[in-house]
Amino acid sequence: SQFRSQNIFPTDLIDDLAPDTTYCLKVQATLSLDLKEGLFSPIRCVKTTHKAVNDLLCATNVSVIALNMKFHLHWNNQYKQHVSYNVQYLIGYLKKLYDDYSMKWVNVPTCENITDTQCNFSSIITTISGIYFLRVQAMSEYNKSCVSNEVEVDPLITNEIGPPGVKVDISDVLLHIQISPPGGSECEVMRDHYDLSYRILYWKNSSNNEEEIKMKEIKQTIGTISDLTPLTLYCVKVQAFSEFYNKSGHYSKEECIRTPGDKILPLIILATFVTALIAVCLVATPLGFALYQAYNKIKYVFFPSCQPPLNIEGFGGQLLSSPYLSTTEEPIENCSVIETIITEEVDQTDFKDYIHSKQSSRDSGNYSNDDTSGSKVSEEMLEKEII
Repeated sequence: SQFRSQNIFPTDLIDDLAPDTTYCLKVQATLSLDLKEGLFSPIRCVKTTHKAVNDLLCATNVSVIALNMKFHLHWNNQYKQHVSYNVQYLIGYLKKLYDDYSMKWVNVPTCENITDTQCNFSSIITTISGIYFLRVQAMSEYNKSCVSNEVEVDPLITNEIGPPGVKVDISDVLLHIQISPPGGSECEVMRDHYDLSYRILYWKNSSNNEEEIKMKEIKQTIGTISDLTPLTLYCVKVQAFSEFYNKSGHYSKEECIRTPGDKILPLIILATFVTALIAVCLVATPLGFALYQAYNKIKYVFFPSCQPPLNIEGFGGQLLSSPYLSTTEEPIENCSVIETIITEEVDQTDFKDYIHSKQSSRDSGNYSNDDTSGSKVSEEMLEKEII
């Protein structure tokens, strides 16, 4: 009692019917290009038969998995004995041209007489604007065969958009995101026919689970994000989508990068270092000069380069000595020249002349260190001796 509708070609199959069940149908012709619809035909009812014995040989659950224009056909095998498969395809427009198109099915070249339950039929998708039909023919070792249900493939509709490639980089306060189209740069079909846009999700990766996830949509494959917080780990993932086909792809893997620190802090540190260096130079230069002068003074006093002669006399008959150190005085022997003159008669006048001449000769030739008192003693002794 449930109504269902299905678009078919003039000669087509309706699958997934229950066995031993009566089905009723009516058909309406349409002109798709002119958007015209005809009248329905009279209702006709038929009863299906019971399940065939060889149904177990047929491949079941035939489905297509397509990602980035790579098409794979998958099916299940219920047959317990040895079985091989041929994957067959039919170009859609042939169903319109021929009422009986049963002889137009062609084997997929890479999927003939295989025992596996999957097939890569990407090689037969030569145009993306057409429709393809695929089915699986199972053959047993007893030359029995069974054909599975057909599946329809519209390349751009059936295909799923995969995750794009993402590279992130930091420049100053901007987060640069470089995006590679799904399927790689060599997949021109994905890039040209889908007219892809990209949805960028980014957020701060922190322990705070309440961090807001922000979104940005771009048409280009290069995007930038500003207003970043310094010294923060940001994570990004990108999704490709097509507005025309209303299709969204898979998200890329998360790419995370840490933003650099604020530039003000390094400038403050640099200015502080330069200021401290200048202050040290201003203090160290005069201090070093003062220490150098003190060193020279101490060296001159305690470690003179030359010693003064010991026979240098100072004022008052004292030896010249350092104002800081006391030197040991060496004993100096007082010497005098005594001349013995024997005379029989010496008068007073001659005696004074003699004394005067002796004093003159003593002043010119004597290099003794005697003081004035010493000279007077020698004079008295000489006078006594002469007498």
